[in-house]
Amino acid sequence: MPDKIEQIGRSIIQHGPENDRIYLMKAAKSDGAVLPQALLKIAKQMGYSKIFAKIPENLTDSFESAGYREEATIPGYFNGKASCHMVSFFLNPERALETRESVVRDVLHTALNIPVLKGEPDPLPANYTLRLMTHDDTPQMATVYRQVFASYPFPIHDPAYLKDTMDSHIRYFGVLEDEELIALASCEMDLESAAVEMTDFATLPACRGKGLAVKILYHMEADMRIQGMNTTYTIARALSHGMNITFAKLGYTYSGTLVNNTQISGAMESMNVWHKPLLKL
Repeated sequence: MPDKIEQIGRSIIQHGPENDRIYLMKAAKSDGAVLPQALLKIAKQMGYSKIFAKIPENLTDSFESAGYREEATIPGYFNGKASCHMVSFFLNPERALETRESVVRDVLHTALNIPVLKGEPDPLPANYTLRLMTHDDTPQMATVYRQVFASYPFPIHDPAYLKDTMDSHIRYFGVLEDEELIALASCEMDLESAAVEMTDFATLPACRGKGLAVKILYHMEADMRIQGMNTTYTIARALSHGMNITFAKLGYTYSGTLVNNTQISGAMESMNVWHKPLLKL
């Protein structure tokens, strides 16, 4: 069962046993002073081993005073001006230890040494189409996500969830070979902050190695400029050469690693944060 999304005061959290954590997705200013301890109280009651919080700079002192530590930063997250700080509290010290440190280090080193792409990616083959997904596409989308991810932090295997998020704040883009969906990703927009997370990348195994993720990301960036987003970022699997290289190729900046942060396909994984300004204010 996927972790659930709830409100604490006017702030939004996701929590549950699937990721064994609380994720503070949106911190309301009015809750700022009480949030660090409120999250700790819930985590202890539920037996979670980590709290992960996205917070504005004016809340960092209160979180750090409560024992949270910063793992990454996204400059310009809030309307292209103020930074978003990603802070964590580990209730179980073992969760703070990366057991695959050499692999994580190798992936990051490879990505950081990839030349940035000049100009547009190579065009797709004639029988390929890259377009915005619609409600009619959600059964195919859910099928692709089920094939690529045995489990995921959000219920992307469910067409109803995909439809609901399409109607609120997420734009999905996919690549079709003839009429078959073979790759997709999403733009999860924080409309109030004009920041967008590029996420949910999935390519069918038989179609990998064609640079489809780079093509989708390039297309999504163009769309997000039209939508008025100022800053784009991703939280990429730290063990994935492909995803980290994709963002490095398009000029994203690495800003930190979230240790043992997310359960994907049955295993807890660390995540690398990459960011990029889209618009100049």
